[in-house]
Amino acid sequence: MKVTASQIRQDLNNFGGFGQQGYGYNVKFLYDEIGNILGLDKKHNLILIGAGNLGQALANYVNFEKRGFLIKGIFDKNKDIHGKLIRNIPVRPMDEIESFMKENDIDIAILTIPKSGAVDMAKKLVSYGIKGIWNFAHVDLNVPDNIEVENVHLSESLMKLSYNLANIQDNR
Repeated sequence: MKVTASQIRQDLNNFGGFGQQGYGYNVKFLYDEIGNILGLDKKHNLILIGAGNLGQALANYVNFEKRGFLIKGIFDKNKDIHGKLIRNIPVRPMDEIESFMKENDIDIAILTIPKSGAVDMAKKLVSYGIKGIWNFAHVDLNVPDNIEVENVHLSESLMKLSYNLANIQDNR
């Protein structure tokens, strides 16, 4: 990463004292504390909205659970897949989202739906009490300040990779 040990110590010091000068760090304690800072010491209940290819790929990614992110429900507007099991979670109709969220204490919604429906869905999720949205729809969502949104724009990420590759090649 081209970062010096001194820089790492200074960065860690911004979050509190984790080591002892001359002795270094207790790695297990440091690992746990960084997890606490990132909020990984808590369990988060999620719903996934959009059970297409991307939604299914995310639902099948088992490492979320290892980090405390538990997919409790999957929703889609396609009636042909209602009841289909994805990792033993049945795909439910969209009109069940509100009651499901209340019954299952849902913190985060993952949106893998087309951008044409994402804005309206975000408004509904806010009214249902969602705390965070992981948004894969290629549209920025305007939600109240107390709702956290992480926008994931796959095409922008790919363009960034292309740019970085072009610059690496130019600098060789």
